[in-house]
Amino acid sequence: MRIAVLFDRFGPYHVARLRGAMAQAEVLAVEGAPHRAVYDWTPPDLPNGLDHVALTDKAGEESDPVVVEARLEERVGRWKPDVIALPGWSNMVTLCALRWARRAGIAAVCMSETNAWDFERKSLTENVKRGIVAHYGGGLATNRSQIEYLAQLGVPREAIFGGYNAIDNDFFREAAARWRATPGLPPEIEGAVAAEAHGQFFLASNRFIPKKNLLRLLDAYAAFRKRREADPADWPLILLGDGELRGEIEAKIAALGLGSHVHLPGFLQLDALVRYYGTAGAFIHASTTEQWGLVINEAMAAGLPVAASNRCGSTHYLIDDGITGFSFDPHSTEDITAALGKLAQLPSDAPLLEAARAKVEQLRPEGFGEGLHQAASAARSTSARPGVFARLALDLAIARAARAERG
Repeated sequence: MRIAVLFDRFGPYHVARLRGAMAQAEVLAVEGAPHRAVYDWTPPDLPNGLDHVALTDKAGEESDPVVVEARLEERVGRWKPDVIALPGWSNMVTLCALRWARRAGIAAVCMSETNAWDFERKSLTENVKRGIVAHYGGGLATNRSQIEYLAQLGVPREAIFGGYNAIDNDFFREAAARWRATPGLPPEIEGAVAAEAHGQFFLASNRFIPKKNLLRLLDAYAAFRKRREADPADWPLILLGDGELRGEIEAKIAALGLGSHVHLPGFLQLDALVRYYGTAGAFIHASTTEQWGLVINEAMAAGLPVAASNRCGSTHYLIDDGITGFSFDPHSTEDITAALGKLAQLPSDAPLLEAARAKVEQLRPEGFGEGLHQAASAARSTSARPGVFARLALDLAIARAARAERG
């Protein structure tokens, strides 16, 4: 089977999934907008033997349906895929690819990490979404709520398979183990953080945006510190990332008197990131809403104990409270503070760590490849036939997404 797989811009986990898919089918990697800078990843190396095309060559083209669909015909159509796998139903390039696939008679698989509880749902929007999703013959998701939501939108339940939210577990496990055995701290914080904090600091990795809940996390951490000694090597907090709230976060750290305990090394590429997974003592993720949260996969694969918000899709799949990690209410400062305390008290040989490693191993790139192949086979046999309303809904969604892209 020949499967084209589209992601907007490739990051490390996309490449891991594509590698897993290559074991099951011939794969064409399709990059929608490689110039987009939501995540400032260094372009990752692609696996040997993987065919690759980009649909846009410069900024602005991702807002032009005519350009995108011409590139689909020119760069994807000539590859003659049996199936195209697409992420969701809102990105303009994705929507154009879905319409192009219908016109070309190519079956489509919806790759989704959306849960019904992510946002408040409005009936009109959901009806339009059902029209878009009617173009899909199969689905690929991960947890039960994602699968059930895809089914609610109209993808046949028997055509939806799991395995979507996978990362390269082996890379994180092996790289973190090397750094764990290496004395000292990562260079970005060496000197600013006492060397004794090796293996005993909290780590968080996020964009600095409101839903990541970092200001409340700082309040919770301040409450945690009141129960501890003032030693700056005693469970400092490292916040990786950057974004629009950096100024507010820095001001909050100063106002709470946490300057010697909280450190902001900035946004890091993958090779630098794993140094923190290898030298941290625990991982905390406090988002108020998160369709998935792959950093939780990464931390668990790296061998860290994790406490995560119960508003993350990954928490519902990976965290069995007290057994594979700890979950908490992200709107409760007291709950987050308690989770920090549980992490700090956890013995280094706690059974929870082995249980967490076993749990995250259920999501591997190989599983993505298997689930994708099953969904692609189902999509080919299902033969989605969207009606007039569904076609109109897709056309309107493309026009609206194009306007949004143009700002």
